[in-house]
Amino acid sequence: MSKQRKPAPKKPGATVGSIKNSPSTAYREPSIAVPAFLKNTLLQSGLIFAVAFLLYANTLSHGFTLDDSIVINENMFTKKGVEGISGILSKDTFFGYFKVEGKAELVMGGRYRPLTLVLFALVYQLFGENPFVFHLLTVLLFATTCVVLYRTLLLLFRFRFGDDYSAILAWMAAALFVVHPIHVEVVANIKGCDEIVTLLGSLGALFFTLKFFDSQKLMWGLAAGVSFFLACLSKENAVTFLAVIPLALWFFRTENAASTQSPPAPIWKFLIPLVVAFVVFFVIRGSILHWPKLIGGKGPMELMNNPFLKIEGNKWVSWAFSERLATVFYTLLKYVQLLFVPHPLTHDYYPKQIEMMKFSNPGALLGLLFYTFLAWFALSGIRRRDPLRFGILFYLLTISIVSNIVFPVGTLMGDRFVFMPSVGFCLVVSALLLHFFGKNLQTTLGVLGAVVVLFSLKTVTRNTDWASNEKLFFADVNTSTNSAKIHNACGGVLFDKAAKTKDLKEQAEISQRAITYLNKAIQIYPNYKDAYMSRGGCYYILKNYDAAV
Repeated sequence: MSKQRKPAPKKPGATVGSIKNSPSTAYREPSIAVPAFLKNTLLQSGLIFAVAFLLYANTLSHGFTLDDSIVINENMFTKKGVEGISGILSKDTFFGYFKVEGKAELVMGGRYRPLTLVLFALVYQLFGENPFVFHLLTVLLFATTCVVLYRTLLLLFRFRFGDDYSAILAWMAAALFVVHPIHVEVVANIKGCDEIVTLLGSLGALFFTLKFFDSQKLMWGLAAGVSFFLACLSKENAVTFLAVIPLALWFFRTENAASTQSPPAPIWKFLIPLVVAFVVFFVIRGSILHWPKLIGGKGPMELMNNPFLKIEGNKWVSWAFSERLATVFYTLLKYVQLLFVPHPLTHDYYPKQIEMMKFSNPGALLGLLFYTFLAWFALSGIRRRDPLRFGILFYLLTISIVSNIVFPVGTLMGDRFVFMPSVGFCLVVSALLLHFFGKNLQTTLGVLGAVVVLFSLKTVTRNTDWASNEKLFFADVNTSTNSAKIHNACGGVLFDKAAKTKDLKEQAEISQRAITYLNKAIQIYPNYKDAYMSRGGCYYILKNYDAAV
């Protein structure tokens, strides 16, 4: 290994951030005088952790909701505690819930995400089926991730930029990430730990790789490999950091970073631990899920598990490629809208909340044009290697794998899918604010402060919807007005309540309400077996036996 690489010294009169040998294309950050307390890394880390924790403190009294049952209270491996860990490590992630072979394959390619289930099994061993402890774990992991994001961005930018600009940019991006309401689905839902741990491990891999590059010490490379391996074991979208990390090195660590020449630093050497970690993970995943299932396949021909289906000739067929692509770009544009204006929020985008699109639809066409522009803008000016373009590329790379372009993810969209990409969004917004208002820090912080307050209020109030399945379903059905799944869920909750009610009049009223929701579910999806079963049960309670059959 060569000696430790140090930042190129500034030339007399040069702006911090200018790059040696390439003054015409180098990005020059605005000159900003940042107050000392904002540059106090320890203080700001503590504040970020505290704010993140307090924002989600009102979820600690919540119960289990949605897919929590799949990974915790109805998962046979998790409920065995330590004894169930071997089953978690040796089976598809869904096997412990379905308990039979085959049903775990409802999503194409299978799922192998054992790390968070192992954590849940350990918690279950120590504290039993106590949702408070599981929610506490989730909130603590989120707060830790926010601090790691802040520290990683600081380390990333300080090599090229001055302390002031690096401190304020990292702090602003982290602050936006902490308060963004689109993260509620991940943090308020315990199952969302897989998203949190994946980002935590991926950011850790970036942090340690930067330390490896700067110090040339192998221990940092080993730490990067371990962190990335754990991220992959939590969720597969960590693989996008195999592109993000070399991009970060190329942007902010190579000599002559803005020149047209190839960077002299052998970046590939610092990626070896990450590649080895991913190969080991991929081999383990393939051996557990069986290799043939990882290659190709049409996916299930059932609408609730494969939204890219339509009726033709009285049978289900897959959408045309152009229809699928148009719908994907429509949802990608919807993500951008929710990142800027996170309202209204819903956990349910199942069919047919989002209809099949064609490129004749304005939303689909606008989505294609917008993302084409983003890619063009980032790539055409890539030699500037500025935080704005890095943020755009971070967003595009990390959202690619959950966009339904690479492979289907089981639903058309979901707030949880932009948890990792939102880092890029927060960085882009922060870089733009500093670019336009950087010379007036009070204005910059005033704009940011207003956004932080509004986003915080939205986050805290949205948290309350996640207190229970019943509250969540009846809150979100007003947004997901054309989703068969959420109408079936509302009807199912009411059917269960009616079955437990002893007052006959009240029982009849609840059953009638349930039928209204179930009829809507069947109208949207005429082959919805679960909805027919629940509706039949309601008619049985009402003693309408002919309709119950």
